[in-house]
Amino acid sequence: MLPRPSQSVAAAALAAVVLSAASAQADRSSLPPEIGYHYGEAEDARVGALAGAVSATGNGITSVFQNPAGLAATPVYHIGALAAIWPEARRQSYGAAAMDSVTSRLALGVGFMWNDQDPDGLKRRGQDLRLAAAYPFSDKVSFGLTGRYLKLRQNGLGPLGYSYASGGRSGQPVVDSFSFDAGLRIAPTGNFSLGLVGTNLSNPGNGFQPTTFGGGIGVGNENLVFEADALADFTTWRKTTSRAMGGFEYLAADRFPLRLGYVFDSGADSHALSGGLGYIDTQFSFEFGLRRIVSGEQATTVLFTLQYFVESSGATRSPAPMGDF
Repeated sequence: MLPRPSQSVAAAALAAVVLSAASAQADRSSLPPEIGYHYGEAEDARVGALAGAVSATGNGITSVFQNPAGLAATPVYHIGALAAIWPEARRQSYGAAAMDSVTSRLALGVGFMWNDQDPDGLKRRGQDLRLAAAYPFSDKVSFGLTGRYLKLRQNGLGPLGYSYASGGRSGQPVVDSFSFDAGLRIAPTGNFSLGLVGTNLSNPGNGFQPTTFGGGIGVGNENLVFEADALADFTTWRKTTSRAMGGFEYLAADRFPLRLGYVFDSGADSHALSGGLGYIDTQFSFEFGLRRIVSGEQATTVLFTLQYFVESSGATRSPAPMGDF
């Protein structure tokens, strides 16, 4: 049985999501559209709290949207619901994901996100579908691929007013196409892992589907993890830009993940701080993340993830990296 206090906390948090979503519909956003769009990233609470530094240590449903090689990191079968609210950007994102690395050696995952950005301004709305697979060549090396489908409409006014470039195409998708990601995870020891990942490798050539390449190094044990990541973005801005991320995670009392993160974005010329916490049970988890751009175009992101653990094979209750949470 799930503890009743935990059920109350989860219910209160979900109510907060609904209230936040309602308030997010108020006015047109004053932020540049690319800040609110956030590179089209689909993030769960752990990714947001760790500032995106998960290419080496992410697994579970996190890997469906991040480095697909992480799907094969641990034998689990997880189902989750995701939500993110961007108050200043007037953006809401809701989705779900599931992954299974127990049934067969080939780990599989599926995820879907629905996004609504600035409904009183840009009116940018999109659906993001991911299908991911990973194969472990050994207990130390795994490789993954993610097929991506993005359909995006933008039928409102951008910063240039009535224009094709800023306002989109009335009634027609701005983007309606497929792409793919590829990732590699190497874990020579139980306390060290390396991740490499490339996104939108079909090179769609637009900022809605940015082509990036990067990686990270993670170190830690069953209670403490640190990861540092860096990536190059070849598409979003007029020149190749970079992002550097770092994340720290501590599991307190074998139940409460505490997380901190930092990211520098050279394209947006911004610095952001993030953090999060959660509750992890043997059957479910509820996690919260918060990110704030503190230098540059200031914006806030609030993220929630609720997961049900169908099977964890004694390996992990949390989508955590090195193995034995």
